[in-house]
Amino acid sequence: MPELPEVEMVARHLHKLIAGRTIAKAQLLRAKLASENTPRQFAAWLKGARVEEVTRRGKHILAHLSNRRTWITHLRMTGRFVHVDADETPPPHTHAAFWLDNGRKLLFADQRHFGMMLVVKTAELDSVSHLSKLAPEPFDAAFSADYLHETLQRSKQAIKLFLLDQTRVTGLGNIYAAEALHRAKINPQLTANKLSRSRCETLHGEIVAVLKEAIEAGSTLETDPREVYGRYGDGVYEDSWQVYEREGLPCLTCGSKIQRLAQGGRSTYFCPRCQR
Repeated sequence: MPELPEVEMVARHLHKLIAGRTIAKAQLLRAKLASENTPRQFAAWLKGARVEEVTRRGKHILAHLSNRRTWITHLRMTGRFVHVDADETPPPHTHAAFWLDNGRKLLFADQRHFGMMLVVKTAELDSVSHLSKLAPEPFDAAFSADYLHETLQRSKQAIKLFLLDQTRVTGLGNIYAAEALHRAKINPQLTANKLSRSRCETLHGEIVAVLKEAIEAGSTLETDPREVYGRYGDGVYEDSWQVYEREGLPCLTCGSKIQRLAQGGRSTYFCPRCQR
């Protein structure tokens, strides 16, 4: 599933492609993609609206429209946008189509059917259930070392699982949680409320740093203007991974073998010597 850096790059790419464009027509081809809107409502609220800006909140993509509505997308596992000529045949698993005023068409395809879309009034954006419970953005002042420490103190979860909870830390997924913990030298199995204040400050700094570095790596990548999807890190930032998917390989710091364990049904990679 794309994490914050990948979603950030998708939002930036979409902004370049569709900001300033008017949606001449919208069609929901799979009703469950936007289950909180009816297909008719979804199409009506998008038709004739100009895309003012495309931004991100957590792992959600927000397209702010001229009609005071916001079009929300979550890519989930396999969601992707495809930017093609209006008469081009849609790819398999296309669940929504958006005709633009420049003769192009934006399609949303999703092989696993986990993606989500929703159109809401922009004034009500903060109360939308998908967004209202999200933690502060990692780059905002509200996401401080104090905030992280206070939130950790209220949890008895393993620290890795804590970091994956979007209501506590927004944007981290399996990859960057593992990388941040390794850089901070914290064992992923450590109980969250056992983390000292000084180690919490270190972890906070590494969370912010690893996300910024991944975004910067993605920003230099040459992208296909036809494909807008959440795998911008492939072949770019993955070369910097210190533990993720490196089971059995030597730790780049101490030489010990990287280990893998299951947490919450997902794989966690860590160095047993460096991470205590």
